[in-house]
Amino acid sequence: MYKPIAFYIGLRYTQARRSNRFISFHALSSMIGMMLGVAVLIIVLSVMNGFQNEIKNRVLGMVPQATVSSNHIITDWQNILPVVENIEHVQGAAPFTQLQGMITSQGQVTGLVVNGIDPKYEPRVSIIQDNMVQGSLDNLQQGEYGIILGKSLTDALGLRVNDKITLILPEATPSPAGVVPRFKRFTLVGIFSVGADVDGLIGYIALNDAATLLRLPEGAQSVRMKLDDVFAAPDVVDQALSQLPPHFYGSDWSYTHGSLFSAIQMEKFMIGLLLFLIVLVAAFNIVSSLVLIVADKQADIAILRTLGATPSTITKIFIVHGTVIGVIGTFFGTILGVTVALSISSVFSWVTNALGLNPLAAYVINYLPSELLWRDVAVIVVLSLLLSFLATIYPALRAAKTQPAEALRYE
Repeated sequence: MYKPIAFYIGLRYTQARRSNRFISFHALSSMIGMMLGVAVLIIVLSVMNGFQNEIKNRVLGMVPQATVSSNHIITDWQNILPVVENIEHVQGAAPFTQLQGMITSQGQVTGLVVNGIDPKYEPRVSIIQDNMVQGSLDNLQQGEYGIILGKSLTDALGLRVNDKITLILPEATPSPAGVVPRFKRFTLVGIFSVGADVDGLIGYIALNDAATLLRLPEGAQSVRMKLDDVFAAPDVVDQALSQLPPHFYGSDWSYTHGSLFSAIQMEKFMIGLLLFLIVLVAAFNIVSSLVLIVADKQADIAILRTLGATPSTITKIFIVHGTVIGVIGTFFGTILGVTVALSISSVFSWVTNALGLNPLAAYVINYLPSELLWRDVAVIVVLSLLLSFLATIYPALRAAKTQPAEALRYE
């Protein structure tokens, strides 16, 4: 005889070799429901992780992730770079000066945030060099007053490389005609395209040209850092400030774009919660399946009781049976979900190329990114198995209350 007996009988009931095929079909449907619920949850969360990571790389690859600034111009920023680069999580550092203004061309005017950068150091902290459509960062030379703009902005203004544009600064300049804003003529020397809203909001000029426009000595207003973990930005800023003079102050991306990623996290949580209801429905299917099996096995339970099986043994039998259904459904659901999550990007690209139709073509991210996090998979598996176990308790206790005399009366 197999030991333990409860485990053997529970597995035997799962095989359903009796003529009543409805019971086995109901158990199979519970397994399929659990499998689909787990698989869909893994796939959707992986796709949402992919979109979140893509947005993070595009947006935070252009805006400062962490910065340290001074109340006055930093003329010795070359000495500050090694200090901040030695801090944990910092991958690179570069100087920059930021100013705001408006650009005008062909009678059109739009607002713009202009970053003064050093072309030698900027690739350490930004992805702009990898997303240049025309021109190069090296075209930004001191004194030549060149500017690099985003593709969406140049398309809106009808600009091409080597076109002239006028930068208007919100600083009043006295003149015989009265107080007028400051104007400066620039040449468009490059166009970048990241595919995010920063394409129409940010422009780049040479670092020393920015200082000249602001009537400041040669230097930088701030030093920006690129991090390997953007969520460590507040700690990195605190460490940097502790190693710099008191007149420095810091900021990070959470002040400017924190609400965007909070909204993404909230959306991911809510969608995950809604999809988890599929797993919950599958767990209730296990309950209904076990209730039917208990009703069908009344005679078997009575015979086991007369042979000396205790109510505890009967309870264990049906707990094993229900748990096996959940384990099998969760196992195959995990295999299916992980397989699809790892290949969905390439499969989606193949299908769109084969059909010649891309439903995401109108969006900034025109493909289906996916990033599988094993932490998410582990949470889904644990919760699914826990629900499967909890779903067996009521039917198992009901089976344990079966009275042998009542069950065998009409047999």
